[in-house]
Amino acid sequence: MKAIDEKDLIKRLQDDSTRVAAFTALVDTYKESLYWQIRRMVLNHDDADDVLQNTFIKAWNGLASFRGDSKLSTWLYRIATNETLNFLERQRQSTLSLDDEESYVAQTLQSDPYFDGDETQRQLQDAIGTLPPKQRQVFMLKYYEDMKYEEMSQVLSTSVGALKASYHHAVRKICDFFEGLD
Repeated sequence: MKAIDEKDLIKRLQDDSTRVAAFTALVDTYKESLYWQIRRMVLNHDDADDVLQNTFIKAWNGLASFRGDSKLSTWLYRIATNETLNFLERQRQSTLSLDDEESYVAQTLQSDPYFDGDETQRQLQDAIGTLPPKQRQVFMLKYYEDMKYEEMSQVLSTSVGALKASYHHAVRKICDFFEGLD
């Protein structure tokens, strides 16, 4: 992620004459990290692109409501998280059972031309795919983004204690998944 002066960017986002250029800078700065946060949850490249696009549309439409109480990255992660969870909920509602959902995860990874991970990476993604969405999100933010619990608390609107418990349970379930492969 490129270094960015958030205060200057916020000032430019609030000015009608510089808003478009500032938003372009915002997109350029955060698109890759947001894409991978979303992609790790939805698994499919095209779905991740759609959710990312929706994230930036919501961010653009919500610029007037951004008060600067949190960092821009926190605000964007919150929007991306909500968009991702909404997408997964719509997807889950169209899935018949948990077994179908788990096989969907495996099939999505195997059929995705952009997935180039080795067998262990595929197994990790399979294990992550078995987690409930909230635990999956906490695991992804901590494991892949190395996000601090305090920032995650702002993104997910959850207490630090609950996040630590969710992460612990997610790690335990992933370990159990790998133990079951033996």
